[in-house]
Amino acid sequence: MKCADNSSIVKRLNRIEGQIKGIKKMLEDDKSCEEVLVQISAAKAGLHKTGQAMLEAHIQHCVLDAVREGNEEEALKKLSAVIEQFSRMV
Repeated sequence: MKCADNSSIVKRLNRIEGQIKGIKKMLEDDKSCEEVLVQISAAKAGLHKTGQAMLEAHIQHCVLDAVREGNEEEALKKLSAVIEQFSRMV
């Protein structure tokens, strides 16, 4: 079951992949630690935002569909586990 706009998520991940490649290049080019850390922070923020988009899509589609089908407890248990896992991302 597809619950997210996968093309949008893939685009986000492609941007993050580009950022990571850029960070590797910065290290190879001996850029300053400060510059590298700023880019790491930006990539991390992009990944977090992507996770938020996936989580929202999961709630709006998968969880809502499960509730409508009468599987409230199962859906809420899974949602709770997903939120717990996602919140560990620091």
